Amino acid sequence: MRTGKRASTKGPAAVVWLRQDLRLADNPALQAACRRGGPVVPVYVWAPEEEGAWPPGSASRWWLHHSLEQLAAACDAAGSKLVIRRGASLAELRRVAEAAGADAVFWNRRYEPAAIARDRQDEQGLRAAGLQTESYNGALLHDPWTIQNKSGRPFQVFTPFWRTCLASGEPAAPLPAPQTLIPPSRRPASLPLMVLGLEATHSWTNGLRAAWQPGSKGAHAELHRFLRSGLLSYDEGRNRPDLPGTSRLSPHLHFGEISPRQVWHAVRRLAESRSIPAAAWRHWQFLTELGWREFAHHLLFHFPHTPEQPLRSQFARFPWRKNSGWLRAWQRGRTGYPLVDAGLRELWATGWMHNRVRMVAASFLVKNLLIPWQEGARWFWETLVDADLANNTLGWQWTAGCGADAAPFFRIFNPVSQGEKFDPEGSYVRRWVPELARLPGRWICQPWQAPPSVLAAAGVELGVNYPRPIVSLLVSREVALEAYTRLIQEKQ
Repeated sequence: MRTGKRASTKGPAAVVWLRQDLRLADNPALQAACRRGGPVVPVYVWAPEEEGAWPPGSASRWWLHHSLEQLAAACDAAGSKLVIRRGASLAELRRVAEAAGADAVFWNRRYEPAAIARDRQDEQGLRAAGLQTESYNGALLHDPWTIQNKSGRPFQVFTPFWRTCLASGEPAAPLPAPQTLIPPSRRPASLPLMVLGLEATHSWTNGLRAAWQPGSKGAHAELHRFLRSGLLSYDEGRNRPDLPGTSRLSPHLHFGEISPRQVWHAVRRLAESRSIPAAAWRHWQFLTELGWREFAHHLLFHFPHTPEQPLRSQFARFPWRKNSGWLRAWQRGRTGYPLVDAGLRELWATGWMHNRVRMVAASFLVKNLLIPWQEGARWFWETLVDADLANNTLGWQWTAGCGADAAPFFRIFNPVSQGEKFDPEGSYVRRWVPELARLPGRWICQPWQAPPSVLAAAGVELGVNYPRPIVSLLVSREVALEAYTRLIQEKQ
């Protein structure tokens, strides 16, 4: 409990540089600073120029604004205010350390190529200034370089990778949040959050606000909801966009409002409370999805060129098309294929898209339209609240067939059959494509096949209030497979 008296300190202050670890609990860098017994100065530096070709997109910036707002309140309640700065991270960290009388800077590691290069330079600069530095793993169950195959090389196939992760031992128990943070006697100057300009006005702002609660409280609320009503039915529910069967933890994990260790051990506690043996729950599909997140960061760390270039280099010669009209139709959910359009409209309205629909929408872009996967990755980066460079890269290269452990190129998702299987009542499509809401279920995923009388009764005018398909599924599939066949023959 806080009192009106300043707590006594045992040493100089330590700066904690916060980035994608916007939480107090299970924060190794913060714990390291607290263990010293002196003042703790939490700092966030907004430096998008240091993110290379991938500064946060609009949806991510909206989320970041509200996450920092929640983090600042949590720091204030614990006793030490969050310092917000704008500028070069090295210069700002040195200024904050000098102002607070700090002799150390701690942070949790990031694994994106630009962040790794920046952190290396900042570490050298801080040490040159006489400051102690330490970095920690606060984002993953395993640092990417600690998991190797028998040849000492990085994995490129998921199953043996995750098997090795599971065999390496149980993740450590999460660290508790510090009860108090001792403030420095001289508080460094801080910018008002609004000065960063993260919460620009967009047509989707109200939709994002209605769909999400950024911050650690929101993260734990989603986790508790999922554990209560989604985990035990996850194998089936995760594929149903018409049901609340997913955890919706991805943006919270990306911004570090909750850690993978916290999630893992929450699942473990629930399993143990139901006397489910470890041999069973450790292989639950939901924890395997955490494993895919680990695998994505493993690949990005070891193959840093992959956000822009295919891991399988022969795909650099693939005959992609440039068609701005088709790309725009896809982005806005106007392709004429209801499941694809529903997904892109959900994305625009809420900053999120169900994972099954992501795969279908991505497959349609790269295999039916033959538009480069990089275009889709850029659009997701701009519009997803959970835009994560590792996950985004893995997902798009997997769909395009050009990455590690990728789906073969000839696996082309059919948006009609996918909708009929995973949105059997058409509820998802009706929600996000309301102009089709009155169509009978038989036609909801393929309105162009409906008899004219059925369309008229439902108030659907193809080409007027809902577009006709921009390409033929059959013809576009054959064109894509022919292009892929030529690519393979050229390699031979």
